[in-house]
Amino acid sequence: MKKTSNLLIIQLIFFSCLFMQVTAYGQTSDLVKSEGITSPLHQTNVGRITFMSKGIPVEEYKETDFLKTFEIKEGIDLNIRTYLGNSLTNYLHPLAPKLTADEVNALGNYQFSFYVDNSLIYKENLHPGAGLPENKKTKTVFQIPLISSTNADSWGRYLWGRFMAYGGEDALTVGKPHLLKIEIRPYVKNPDLVAGNIIAHGEITLTVTKPQVDPAKLQPQAIQPSSGFSLSNLKYDKEKIKELNQKIEDKTFKQITSIVVLKDGQLVLEEYFNGATRTTLHDPRSVGKTFASAAMGIAIKDGYIKNENQTLGQFYNLKEFSNYSVRKDSVTLRSLLMMSSGFDGSDNNSESPGNEENMYPTNNWVKFALDLPMDKAKVMEKNWDYFTAGVVVLGDVIHKSVPGGLEKYADEKLFKPLGIKNYKWQYTPQHVANTAGGIQLASLDFARFGQLYLNDGKWNNKQILPQKWVNSSLAKQVALPDGSGSYGYLFWNKTYKVGNASYETYYCSGNGGNKIFIFKELGLVVVVTATAYNTPYAHPQVDKIIQRYILPAVVTGNTTVSSGK
Repeated sequence: MKKTSNLLIIQLIFFSCLFMQVTAYGQTSDLVKSEGITSPLHQTNVGRITFMSKGIPVEEYKETDFLKTFEIKEGIDLNIRTYLGNSLTNYLHPLAPKLTADEVNALGNYQFSFYVDNSLIYKENLHPGAGLPENKKTKTVFQIPLISSTNADSWGRYLWGRFMAYGGEDALTVGKPHLLKIEIRPYVKNPDLVAGNIIAHGEITLTVTKPQVDPAKLQPQAIQPSSGFSLSNLKYDKEKIKELNQKIEDKTFKQITSIVVLKDGQLVLEEYFNGATRTTLHDPRSVGKTFASAAMGIAIKDGYIKNENQTLGQFYNLKEFSNYSVRKDSVTLRSLLMMSSGFDGSDNNSESPGNEENMYPTNNWVKFALDLPMDKAKVMEKNWDYFTAGVVVLGDVIHKSVPGGLEKYADEKLFKPLGIKNYKWQYTPQHVANTAGGIQLASLDFARFGQLYLNDGKWNNKQILPQKWVNSSLAKQVALPDGSGSYGYLFWNKTYKVGNASYETYYCSGNGGNKIFIFKELGLVVVVTATAYNTPYAHPQVDKIIQRYILPAVVTGNTTVSSGK
């Protein structure tokens, strides 16, 4: 009897341990074999995110290396090493138990939550493509850089950059110690998003320091003669501009090279940073796409192209290209201008066959685009998807249609009338001016281009662009799928809110944070150039520059503006 009782106790203990294990891991069995617990240090720190400065090899890492406090400043490194109880794939499995390991890895990843001083600042479901599939199946310990002095190519660094861009920079104020907490959960989107329990967490006290800035550099820069614009007597808020200059100089706003502001066609601000000058030719990447739209409008005005409703089948024998279909024949120039042609191409999807990164290595970019199949899920002129290769086709259509080709035509019909003399094109493999985003100009000349649209296509009382084309270009032709605004003819549209006031803008946008903003109702043109290419903060920081500094400084009426002189 006693023997039986002891046996029951042992069984109860066994099943209790098994239950606790199931509860801890959230599943009854593993989907794949992981590396398990890899060391005594791992055993005592399961579920913990640890912090270190320079990367320390895992076999040399000790608890005494775990950072509790850290100073964020220029030129430092901050890494995390995370100890998990299981591999990511096995954590994802209970969230979608019917899926295979490869399927669940394709639909899920880690969910990171960042807290500063116990307030949730940023949450991100890491893209399923981040991290190697084999590591997701086996690894129970991983290390990633959050801040890298060598710009390490890691998803962790980009994750940290997005956290900083979307709230972290504001929350981690200078000089004061802040408690940073990070939580990691698994998530699967299939099709609804489901997140699991916390699988790792950690915290560290951070202090942010910024370099000292010479007070003289904070003053609005004096505008030199011979700008080509008359000077505005607008009494803008100089203190706001000084605050802005402080953030550019201390690298809160990174890699900004120039800011130009026109009000009613007159020059209000002209400022240069990080070695740029008035004569610098800036590479604004996809801002150059909008020049293709302007050239198209002029070519239609001159009768070389009938109208934007012409189809690709009227310019190319599409049966000579791969994946021919009647739908491809009927793709309009207008749909290419609107980024809604229906081609199976998306620059927002790295797996898309028509992604621009697949185009650049080829020896014929137009052929690359026209060889693509059509996407059955897309409706032409209804479904927007960023598609650089389509703008290359537009450039080729113009090049084939106008006398002397695109480059000569744009010089005679656009640049010379605007007084733009110094500029530089990049070229396609066929040596056609690259409308994917290959035009370099000085900041003041980008401002001229913006002012042309503000003037409804006129420059010095001469109609360069038809007003009807300007209206169509700036119209809300198609809604952006994320709800952030709309798109016209290679123009973006959005609204900024400052206090209780809303300000609508039409703008050109390029990689790195390059913008030409046109605020029609305000009579305002703002140019921002930057070299923050392929960074998560490039565009968000420009939004802050406009919303927090430029608009409050120069707009009167519904915002409070000091009498800066």
